[in-house]
Amino acid sequence: MLGCCLSAGFLIGLAQSAGTYAFLRNDVSARAGALNGSFVSMTNDPNILFYNPAGLTTVENPSGSVGFLKHVMDVNAGNISFAQYAEGIGSVGVGITFISYGTFTETDGFLNNLGNFGATEFAIVGGVATPLDEESSVGANIKIISSSIASYSSSAVAIDLGYLYFIPAENITIGASILNLGRQLKTYAGVRESLPFDVKIGITKRPEHLPVFLNLNFHKLNESQETLLQRLSSFSFGAEFLMSESVRFRVGYNNEQRKDLKLGTSSGLAGFSLGGGILSGDYRFDYAFNSYGKIGALHRFSLGTTF
Repeated sequence: MLGCCLSAGFLIGLAQSAGTYAFLRNDVSARAGALNGSFVSMTNDPNILFYNPAGLTTVENPSGSVGFLKHVMDVNAGNISFAQYAEGIGSVGVGITFISYGTFTETDGFLNNLGNFGATEFAIVGGVATPLDEESSVGANIKIISSSIASYSSSAVAIDLGYLYFIPAENITIGASILNLGRQLKTYAGVRESLPFDVKIGITKRPEHLPVFLNLNFHKLNESQETLLQRLSSFSFGAEFLMSESVRFRVGYNNEQRKDLKLGTSSGLAGFSLGGGILSGDYRFDYAFNSYGKIGALHRFSLGTTF
């Protein structure tokens, strides 16, 4: 039991923010990771399902994606997603995101070895979206969430809501989403905890005559802060450069992450990210590097395709 308690503390330490199922705040896919989460208003990507379900209406062809994340220490994560238009229903998407925290040694109060155990979490997501008119669309997800540590487990259900608005004359897309609105169905210790509820707003701009998408996202707008500036301090910025028809280069910055990962007087490169993508026919390979400063770095890989 002591080993379980120690592992629980370890999980909380790794999470980007406190709370049950904090893995739901992690970025999904290498493309989104390289942009450091500034993805709410991006288009034509099946992984938009995890950020803003309204964006499913922009997926032009049946598309799928698989991704892998190499976290610090022995933590690994991944995702699978698929999106397409379904006649009579609208644009639909399904996905799975999961994280494995590795293997731990369980001990009793006298530090006797009782064997090994693991800790994992995952979420299954299904979404649907429809246009409201030529400039806007709405979408919604339902999400089944599970978490387990050794023989203990917890589960929850949640919904996501999304909105997307286009301004074609200005090459601007504006997105807003409400994520993880739900409750626990089964608790770990009889104490019901809240989910990582999040309200996000993002804007994507492609400057005229420049081959780049500029993204600015605000996160956790639902959380109470003393001033407006503090409420807006959880922001991320990303830029995707179209180097050629088949090559993409991406950079990103996450302001909250940089502050949270500061050790002593230095944050190093914490909060910064970079990556790229290669398009070959119907396939796309993406990579992202996210710095955690002195703690280490994350490496993400994704493979996407159209059918």
